[in-house]
Amino acid sequence: MFSDAEIDYLLTQQLGRIATVQRGGTLQVSPVCYTFDPRSGRFDIAGIDMAASQKFRNVADNGRAAFVIDDLASTNPWRVRCVEVRGRAEAITAPTAPGDRYDGAAIRIHPEQIISFGIDDDRDPHELVVHNRKRHFG
Repeated sequence: MFSDAEIDYLLTQQLGRIATVQRGGTLQVSPVCYTFDPRSGRFDIAGIDMAASQKFRNVADNGRAAFVIDDLASTNPWRVRCVEVRGRAEAITAPTAPGDRYDGAAIRIHPEQIISFGIDDDRDPHELVVHNRKRHFG
């Protein structure tokens, strides 16, 4: 599902942005930390008081999310790298100790579409192309 270069990139980054949809259709984007499992291709997003967050409620309501991990590999020349995933998302809860601010809640993203740019590509920045593919189930 992910190329070796994309996996290497995703395992070296720590911060991304998750986009979710609120009940009224308003989009919400939040910076978050994440973990990535290269075997399953899933992303888990957890944090302090996650179950009380709007993004968690949004996912619980509609089960959809997009997630972007990006950085600047260089500013001279300007070289952007990014991986975006779009797909099914789960609002997961797990038991924790009383008073623990890490409440055991997480958002798990199962990619259905992967879009990457500038990953393991040494060409001139203006020659880079977007790699866009959908995951085939079955």
